[in-house]
Amino acid sequence: MDHLEKISVVVPVYYGEHTLGELTQRVIATCQSLGADYELLLVNDASPDASWEVIKHLHKEDPKVRGINFSRNFGQHYAISAGLAAATGDWVVVMDCDLQDVPEAIPTLLQKAREGYDVVLAKREQRQDGFFKKFFSRLFYSFLSYLSGARYDASVANFGIYHSKVIATINTLPEKNRFFPSMVKWVGYRQTAIGVPHAKREEGRSSYTLRKLFNLSLDIILSYSDKPLRLTIKLGLIITVLASVFACVQLYKWYHGEIEVLGYTSLILSLWFLSGIIILILGVVGLYIGKIFENVKDRPTYIVKERL
Repeated sequence: MDHLEKISVVVPVYYGEHTLGELTQRVIATCQSLGADYELLLVNDASPDASWEVIKHLHKEDPKVRGINFSRNFGQHYAISAGLAAATGDWVVVMDCDLQDVPEAIPTLLQKAREGYDVVLAKREQRQDGFFKKFFSRLFYSFLSYLSGARYDASVANFGIYHSKVIATINTLPEKNRFFPSMVKWVGYRQTAIGVPHAKREEGRSSYTLRKLFNLSLDIILSYSDKPLRLTIKLGLIITVLASVFACVQLYKWYHGEIEVLGYTSLILSLWFLSGIIILILGVVGLYIGKIFENVKDRPTYIVKERL
């Protein structure tokens, strides 16, 4: 008897009270149309609304809808990690709960994967987001690409289909700071991206504020790149060269009697400028030491309060 292919759909949930019912119906209908076994893993990231009550109701209606409830809010990528750890499918789909990731695109992703790809990412066509969200998203991924040394596409997020061996490899990664796209990029395997429709947000608004995006980008950069430390070395070398040139110029002027009184302004400006650079470099090093401290404590990445 042939093995019936199984698809696990992992959905991090935050403010999903009004979208989970429709999302579940559409995901189940899509998986059934493929003739595949399925499971839907809804990971509630301690959402302040009634998302967990909705998940419990959906589980009662269909036991293949499984729920994971966090003890507190840990963040979207930690919720994804919890879902990946619990997934048992041959293929794993990761998508958001706000219905902007279209469940009906799953067959297209799976068809492309069957061409020999281990990862097929969903490239959002005609992205249905506001101007500022798209602008800051492009800025975020450009900044991340520069500092991490890897190319990130702002039109690609978490939505995609992943072979179970890719997920098994990601689950072995020990780092405490989780960012799903970076982990997918790091593990490698054969990857591609295809265009899929992107829907408008029907309920609420994104929980990613500018402050949260900044903190997330800082965590990712410190966790996946040492480029800031390399940049501080380059900055130090540039300042040293400029200071040496300035010193030679001043020495030349002094030798030819062009300097009668040493410049108070240049002295103060140099002192403040170099002090600021030193504090900046110490701050960057301190952030890395802080991340080392977090990992040394070896606390759990997330805490599951309840499972269905």
